[in-house]
Amino acid sequence: MVLEITNLLELEARAQAKIPEPVFHYIAGGAEDEVSLRRNREAFARWALRPRVLVDVSTRDTSVEVLGEALSMPILVAPTAFHRLVHPEGEVATAQGTAAAGSLLVASTLSTRSLEAIAATGPAPRWFQLYVYKDREVSAALIRRAEAAGYRALVLTVDTPQGGRREQEERDAFTLPPGLGLRNFEGEGMDQLPSAEEGTSGLTAYWAQMLDPSLSWDDLDWVRSVSDLPLVLKGIMTAEDAREAVERGVEGIVVSNHGGRQLDGTLGTLDALPEVVDATDGKAEVYVDGGVRRGTDVLKGLALGARAVLVGRPILYGLALEGASGVQAVLEHLQEELDRAMALSGLASLEDIGPSLLQDLRPSHGPTSSIA
Repeated sequence: MVLEITNLLELEARAQAKIPEPVFHYIAGGAEDEVSLRRNREAFARWALRPRVLVDVSTRDTSVEVLGEALSMPILVAPTAFHRLVHPEGEVATAQGTAAAGSLLVASTLSTRSLEAIAATGPAPRWFQLYVYKDREVSAALIRRAEAAGYRALVLTVDTPQGGRREQEERDAFTLPPGLGLRNFEGEGMDQLPSAEEGTSGLTAYWAQMLDPSLSWDDLDWVRSVSDLPLVLKGIMTAEDAREAVERGVEGIVVSNHGGRQLDGTLGTLDALPEVVDATDGKAEVYVDGGVRRGTDVLKGLALGARAVLVGRPILYGLALEGASGVQAVLEHLQEELDRAMALSGLASLEDIGPSLLQDLRPSHGPTSSIA
């Protein structure tokens, strides 16, 4: 069955009606007062489009290469955990839908299907998202397994020395239900979240037990010693960290505040994007996630220098409603909206997109200022 989509904001409401309330709270929620969560969406409204007219846009092309991988669109699937909370096939269905759309899945360490099961869905390009555990051999084993299974890059999450406080998860005493575990750790005694009582979160407790808060820039050398796969850092929000990343030779950066789920009160990711792009000086590919819900959002991210955007929550909503075909429908809907926005802006290809397309509406920049 084809999932009919009017827009992704409406899709969220449809998914909410189907997903159990604590699970929806886990997916949709953010840290503390959810300021960062809101700012991710608000940032897109602060950048206005400056369309050009009388341009031949009879033929348009949304294809892109990311780290040498040819994709149909500059829209990737962000790493998100626990897909079997919303669909019995979990990440396997997500991988199938992503491949059918010609996009790329970043599979999470905290998947509810093993990284090998995800890879077995077919030869489509995939990256593996990595958390570094206190027991470094746990993470090293994951890296080696990902490389053996054909994943083509490592996406190291760097904004999680500990879990952000998500108060709704605590009110719900969020944990995984019986029979649903972290399949990358099956048989190792690490595949279950701790049980949770009211006022606690099983995921927060898991992170406190397992993740290494001592992770530092010098540890990138350790990651490189385990694998030669291209390395992408996810969670960078400043020019200072972007410069350090390119000096350390990383191949990619994801401008991300973890979907507003870690440190609250940050900039929206779109507002942080320009300084990161400037700081990399073309020495690493830059991507952005957080709040992408429209093709015009994708267009704005590209205009500010992102090679591609990543989408998380809407993928889970499509998965909940219609499995693999729902994931495919979400991606193709965004691609269609991007294509339409390009035509209406006088853009025939992604190479035509640049900063002159946008005007910053924040008062300090003046009501008619342009970054062109």
